Amino acid sequence: MQKQKFVLKYHFVGYDYGVAGPFWFAAGCSPMIVFFALLGISCKRKIQAHTSLEVVRIRYGRIAHAVFMILCLINNIFACANMLLGAAAVISAMTGMHIVAATFLLPVGVTVYTFVGCIKATFITDYIHTAIILIIACYFSIKAFTFEAVGSIGNLYDLVQAGGRRHPVSGNHDGVYLTMTSKGGILFGVLHICSNFGLVIMDTSYYIKVFSAAPSSVVPGYTIGGIAYFAIPWALGTIMSSVALGLENQPIFPTYPQRMTSTEVSNGLVLPYAALTIAGKGGAVAVLLITFMAVTSILSAQVIAVNSILSFDVYREYFKRSASDQDIIRASHMGVIFFAAFSAGFSTMLHYVGIDLGWTLYMLGKSLIGILTNNYVPSNGLGVVTCPGIFPMTFTILWHQQSKAAAIFSPILGMATGIGVWLGTAQHFYGSVTVTTTGQILPCVYGTVVSCFSPILYSVIITLFHPQNYNWDDFRKERLVLGGPQSDLNTAQTQCSDVIDGRDGAVLRPSASIATFLGHWVIWPLPMYGSHYNFGKGFFIAWVVVGIIWLWGTMLVAIIFPLVDGGIQQIKQILKHNERSRAEKPVQIASPSSPSIEEPEKMKGDKQ
Repeated sequence: MQKQKFVLKYHFVGYDYGVAGPFWFAAGCSPMIVFFALLGISCKRKIQAHTSLEVVRIRYGRIAHAVFMILCLINNIFACANMLLGAAAVISAMTGMHIVAATFLLPVGVTVYTFVGCIKATFITDYIHTAIILIIACYFSIKAFTFEAVGSIGNLYDLVQAGGRRHPVSGNHDGVYLTMTSKGGILFGVLHICSNFGLVIMDTSYYIKVFSAAPSSVVPGYTIGGIAYFAIPWALGTIMSSVALGLENQPIFPTYPQRMTSTEVSNGLVLPYAALTIAGKGGAVAVLLITFMAVTSILSAQVIAVNSILSFDVYREYFKRSASDQDIIRASHMGVIFFAAFSAGFSTMLHYVGIDLGWTLYMLGKSLIGILTNNYVPSNGLGVVTCPGIFPMTFTILWHQQSKAAAIFSPILGMATGIGVWLGTAQHFYGSVTVTTTGQILPCVYGTVVSCFSPILYSVIITLFHPQNYNWDDFRKERLVLGGPQSDLNTAQTQCSDVIDGRDGAVLRPSASIATFLGHWVIWPLPMYGSHYNFGKGFFIAWVVVGIIWLWGTMLVAIIFPLVDGGIQQIKQILKHNERSRAEKPVQIASPSSPSIEEPEKMKGDKQ
């Protein structure tokens, strides 16, 4: 996978919309993760590059390269800002640290190990961080029901029902939290899935990991990761947001006797407060730990993405075409430091102008798929300003007829149209254009959907005037990878062809992503939405039990599968290599009473 959604957000929507919120959050992530298995392996089959932007430049030239570079950088910058805003708010609330200090301190550790280890460091840390986060998530899934005030899933149902009577939810059927018939929930789901398709497709860190991975691992990794990931926001979000809703009127809850304020909810404090309630200081420490684990992993992936753009797409392409490995590494190190400092400064600026996690979540639709997806699939997020690149980028890889003009102008026109609709609907529905009104869900849904889908129309219409008919074999003429013979690149592309054709046993079919989308978006939720069904106690118990089983299964998959798939084999190879090196190394014995092997020859020469 590649990254997990930032762990604070699905509790946010669960608190606002009830059980529908975590479900739609999860359904907005899994389909595109599975879809990227098709897109990623198709790209890897055609070319062995460093970033997706190199593919754009080779096919369409430098103008298109610049357009998509801006889109990708916007994506990465706001991804980091979104993550740092939420994490710094939580750390500040739980420890008393100033939010600006937290914002600047979080990237420090990431900068160090990314500076030293680059992409290898992200693979290792993502695995370790994912394991820690999932262990803690599984702990909370059990601890919630061993806490005396909750006691059981059935009692939690009663607590949430009582919470719905105290504070009915506008837009939910009968105002209850325990229903999938939630207008706000489904609007969030539409916003989230559009934004997350942009997150995956326009984030260069996903392509970097695809180009780095073995071809036979890409398809099963992304597919298993997309399906396994679903349980994290669904199960944990349902449980912990239900705990917060059910216990917020009791003295044990941190904000008692008041409810959580809108600012506290928007800053992602639902999970920390629920954890503090059921697990005390240990729960607070656990939330701080998973927050740090998620943030550092996500930020590392974003730093690698921007670093690769600056090194390969800017430095090597526009400043030094003959750059050596050492030149690229030097530029890479400078890029790591620059982006870490810039992202912290940019996040601080957003904080002081009044932008919080809720605004970025809706406006950007950011889905910090930082931890989990890095291990199996490839994290990261779009919205109004970045969704326009989704289909032009997809067409660049899959549609040989998209023209150069279509690639250049369709995302620009799509962005202009999306921003116009976003601001226009904010003015129409709320009477003004402010941070508050532009952060509301309706303007963001309209703007994001238009930004996402209008480029399809623009691209097709512009292409009809002069189709390109691009020859995919032209990609193979480009030598982008530094070092290594061309035969190695041809071998990698042949292996990708084996994956596509199923000759290595990993058959890649679009039906996997279609089935995931239909299951998570049509077959499962829509009948429940249309039937206006309110959960009974038995159904809620089954809903939570299935989620817990799925969550624990995800933990086992995330921890064990990477070891079985390749980790153990690599460890054996390293041990064999070390044994072989020791066996081949000549043994020399030297002591005062026993001359070395070389000494007789030396003595013989002296005598001569």
